[in-house]
Amino acid sequence: MKILQAASEAFPFCKTGGLADVTGALSRFFAGAEGVEELVLFLPKYRNAGGGAFSFKAVPGSYVVPVSGRFEKASLYLAQWGKVKVYFVENQKYFDRPGLYRGPHGDYQDNDERFIFFSRAVLEGAKFLGFKPDIIHCHDWQTALIPAYLKTLYLIDAFFAKTATVFTVHNIAYQGMFGRETFIKAGFGWMDFTPDKLEFYGGINFMKAGIVFADFITTVSPTYALEIQSGADFGKGLEGVLKSRSEKLFGILNGIDTEIWDPATDTFIYRGYDHKTFWRGKPHCKKSLQKELGLKEDKNAVLAGCVSRLDWQKGIDIIAESAGEFCGKMQFVFLGIGEPSITQSLKKLSDENPGTVVFINSFDEEMAHKIYASCDIFLMPSRFEPCGLSQMIAMRYGALPVVNATGGLRDTVFYDKDNFTASNGFSLGFPNADNLKSMLGHILSLYSSRELWNSAVKNAMKGDYSWNKSAAEYLKLFGLLKNSRY
Repeated sequence: MKILQAASEAFPFCKTGGLADVTGALSRFFAGAEGVEELVLFLPKYRNAGGGAFSFKAVPGSYVVPVSGRFEKASLYLAQWGKVKVYFVENQKYFDRPGLYRGPHGDYQDNDERFIFFSRAVLEGAKFLGFKPDIIHCHDWQTALIPAYLKTLYLIDAFFAKTATVFTVHNIAYQGMFGRETFIKAGFGWMDFTPDKLEFYGGINFMKAGIVFADFITTVSPTYALEIQSGADFGKGLEGVLKSRSEKLFGILNGIDTEIWDPATDTFIYRGYDHKTFWRGKPHCKKSLQKELGLKEDKNAVLAGCVSRLDWQKGIDIIAESAGEFCGKMQFVFLGIGEPSITQSLKKLSDENPGTVVFINSFDEEMAHKIYASCDIFLMPSRFEPCGLSQMIAMRYGALPVVNATGGLRDTVFYDKDNFTASNGFSLGFPNADNLKSMLGHILSLYSSRELWNSAVKNAMKGDYSWNKSAAEYLKLFGLLKNSRY
């Protein structure tokens, strides 16, 4: 089976969030899987792609891509990443910029044209290389037009006659909605500008295109697959379209890269440990982090960590509203960037509580690892969360997550208040300040009973958060589609 992965970002080449972690990990896993003959990954060649850590080899020649009634030139660069061939689509006009999607003044105004170009460049690039994929796996709105192109403009193209598509919704809140003029730029025929196909309130919705035209649709947790069909709160206007394709929609839980996120071998943290030695390793890490960040060195203080994008979805405002009451009883470490109002709240909290609260207004990969390894609890009261990776990382490092039971958080974090020894974290009934305060009070009382606490920590650390099971589910779907084409 030949698989083409198409994405706008993938770790370790380019990243703004969890999408990159997932596409990178899946590509690497698929490439080594039984039955996969070859896997290629297509990415835009952003200005700083690869960060200088990879050598790019120019593919001889170039090809043209139709966009907005004209032709734009595309070139390919190859980086060999283990068994994965990574092809970077170069066009300086679209991708030689300081950010992936936004600059200093907000989203790029031509993001529609940039990812129309990229979607067509993936298809034309496959032809240019002579790579006939059995499956094209597309991720989020930036590549969602690819399934639509294959079912419309490329319908009679013999090169893709046996190619099927899988479209993965990572976060339905970001859909790629543009006006009628973008539909024209994309080059589709007007017969497809209808409510059951590409039209969306007079314009075009890239994510809707992927949902309508892909052979299979997946999303990143079983609960989220149900939630996004349930109503506008979760479906964000696409719940009807998703429900109409429910037989082709599958929820497959994400995993994490358990080689990168392994407390036993992690070179970023102060001391390695596993589920048998955490009772020595974590206190050492905790004391070391307290010392490094200027927190009071107290092994008995509950240390709460939060590594996150600072925005409303993540419920960080709920934490900021709640933490003040507990500053004399526990410690808090925040790491992240995002909304100015939340940033200001956390800075104020930190300024008013030196030695108890630390706020690091940046993203630092090494510090993130240290926080996961050092904290006792990990705060993640997201209002909605398609899957979430942070709670899995936290549990692997023995930090019990405090979550709202939504999406992938519901599927991974289990809390039994009557039998805490069967738990691996804490779950709020509803994400608000009152519930979080109540839970933090409960945590303070539980923490003093180390036997109970350590049983939950062991449960968390012994969980399987690898890609093994999830990737096997994807490959099973790919196999069904491939067999249906022959």
